Amino acid sequence: MSRKVDDKFTDQLFKAILLLKDEKECYDFFRDIATVGEIKALGQRLEVARMLKEGYTYDQIVEETGVSTATISRVKRSLEYGEDGYNLILARLNKNNEN
Repeated sequence: MSRKVDDKFTDQLFKAILLLKDEKECYDFFRDIATVGEIKALGQRLEVARMLKEGYTYDQIVEETGVSTATISRVKRSLEYGEDGYNLILARLNKNNEN
């Protein structure tokens, strides 16, 4: 199934991300490639996904993260009908936090 983001430029971006070795390299790379707002938005979406999975209400999520209810709805839709990327990474983050 072809997706709008699937192209040689996105392939190169994802390969580059996979080459990053630690959190500092991630910060350095993402500060160069994206705006502060873009980076913060991605981080907020991940937190929204975590909060949704833990049963937080929309009001609680808005209060904690400052995102719009539209963003929460998009993340929720991805959790329910997406590619399972949020679930995969949240499970891995949870496992890392347990160690």
